[in-house]
Amino acid sequence: MPVFSSSEQASEVFSGLFNILIKDEGFARRMRDSQISLHLIQTKPEFELYVTPDDVTVGAPESPAAIRIKMSSDTAHSLWLGKLLMPVALATGKVRIKGNVSKVLEFVPLLQPAFDQYPEIARAEGLPA
Repeated sequence: MPVFSSSEQASEVFSGLFNILIKDEGFARRMRDSQISLHLIQTKPEFELYVTPDDVTVGAPESPAAIRIKMSSDTAHSLWLGKLLMPVALATGKVRIKGNVSKVLEFVPLLQPAFDQYPEIARAEGLPA
């Protein structure tokens, strides 16, 4: 049984998560300094997010992002909970990343505050932990 009941629920949870991150000036500044933008494509249920240092937009970007990440919404849930490690997800094909490798390596450490906050966001939404 899928974790998310609808595309709307999944996009609300993950856009909320990234909105928390970009409100952190340190995170936004580091994204801006590194010229990082993110196109997140999630499936089952489907939705897309475009994340820049200034905004989180539900939907596909108008221009290519520096980093494109594709995975199922259930995989994203497991990753953010810390139940699935990114190297394993990449090795098994559960996560596919396109973009500048050095930008990806710069971006991953910036996400730690999201890993810290996601379990609380999931609980508030009534999602399994």
